Parts: sequence; C-alpha cells; structure tokens
Amino acid sequence: MTAPTSPIPVVVNGAAGKMGRETVKAIAAADDMMLVGAIDANPELLGQDIGEIAGCGPLEVPILADLQSTLVVATQEQQQGVMVDFTHPSCVYENVRSAIAYGVRPVVGTTGLSEAQIADLAEFADKASTGCAIIPNFAIGVVLMQQAAIQAAQYFDHVEIIELHHDRKADAPSGTAIKTAQLIGELGKTFNEPKVDEEEILDRARGAIGDSAIRIHSIRLPGLIAHQEVIFGAPGQIYTLRHDTSDRACYMPGVLLAVRKVTELKSLVYGLEKLL
Repeated sequence: MTAPTSPIPVVVNGAAGKMGRETVKAIAAADDMMLVGAIDANPELLGQDIGEIAGCGPLEVPILADLQSTLVVATQEQQQGVMVDFTHPSCVYENVRSAIAYGVRPVVGTTGLSEAQIADLAEFADKASTGCAIIPNFAIGVVLMQQAAIQAAQYFDHVEIIELHHDRKADAPSGTAIKTAQLIGELGKTFNEPKVDEEEILDRARGAIGDSAIRIHSIRLPGLIAHQEVIFGAPGQIYTLRHDTSDRACYMPGVLLAVRKVTELKSLVYGLEKLL
C-alpha cells in the first residue's frame, strides 16, 4: 500500500492583495496543500490571521513581513515548499531569487520581469535544480486564446493587441500581451508591413511595438479586471479574439495546477501552456 503524500507547503507572498487573498482561499480549500506562510508589506495587517483577511475563516497563519524567515519554514516540511508570488514588479525579481536560494519553488504571477531578469532566473534555477514557474496569466481561457492566435497568425499578416486592466496595475504592457506577441512572433513572420509613412502627433499613439512588429495598446481604468483582444485584419475582414475576466477566481485552477506541477520541475518554465 502506497503511503499518503504529505501536503505541499505553500507560502503566499503578497497575501493580502486581491490575487493573494484568492490564492489563500484556494490553497486553504485544496486537500493536497497546506498554507505555511503569508507575507505582505502592509504594516496595518501585520500579525493578523490571513484567513480572516481573505474571508475564509481563521487559518492560524499570521501575516508577516519577513519573506526569508518564512521561506525557512517552508523548507522544514516533508514536501518541497512552494512560494506563490503576487507582489509588485519592483520586488518580484529579488523574491524569486530568494526562494530559489532557499530551495523553495516559486510560482510567479507578478508581471513586469524583463527578458534579462527571466534569463538570469532561469540560469539560477538550473544551477540549483529547482523548479520555477513564471506565469503571465493563470486563466485557462487565455491559453486557449493564445493558441487560437497562433493558428490565425498563419493566415493573417496584420495583427494588433489591446489589453485592458484595472487602474492599480503597475506595469504596461501586461505580461499576457507580451507573451501573446512572443508566441505569435515564434512563427517567424514579420507582421504589419506599413502602407504609409505614419506620423504620431502624440508620442506612442500607435502603441508599443512588441515582437515581430506587433503593436500593443494598454488601457487602465477603474472597473476593469483583466481583458485582452487580439485583432487580425485582412482586406474585407476582421477576426477578433477576446478574453474577459469577471472574477479573479477564474485564475485559481491555474494557480493550483502550477503549485502542483512546479514541484516536479528542475528548471524554469515560462507560460501556463508549458504545464498543461
């Protein structure tokens, strides 16, 4: 008879934020996971039970500010610990390096990492033989939209991306939009051959230029959560792919999947599609 597997110990960094609270609730409800730490930078919440803050009842896990001491706790469990990071672009790189250094496997939902930082973290994870999952978007629907965009891009030569987020998102364009442009760009085509000599009366009126000359437009407004359109154009037709988020709970199946899968990895992966 096979012995039961110990639950995966999980630290949530940015636990009191909107995504952090949803993650805490999802971890608490998962039979194969155990919340062992909650980190948040809000000084008004320090010492409070994260379960009470997240709205799922007491979990006897206080909110702390010291990530490194909490990572030590995650290494003392029988199972390999995991850190889920929903913090801020200004600190996510150091958070991930710290987790890898302590042997805790990061699942990173915070966007804003540069290509150079991701490459550096990949090298660090390889040397440490520690799994790391950097996921620009945990929604399964986004993965399906990106796969549909790859298919469409084989037949259309003009495409632009519009991403819309709430007005508290710190980075632009979104990691999802950047990843979508990268996936389309892997076809090796150059899109959007100009038909005229354009002049931008206002700087960046035509958006930022991503991989393969794909333009990305970012919108930030209260009332939005996370939304993206990939718009293809050809003579006489427009083909639009759109994904809308109405509740952050939609990300939780992807978060839980990443927590489970990252314990099996020995290196860094970028994108939820690599784990499906």
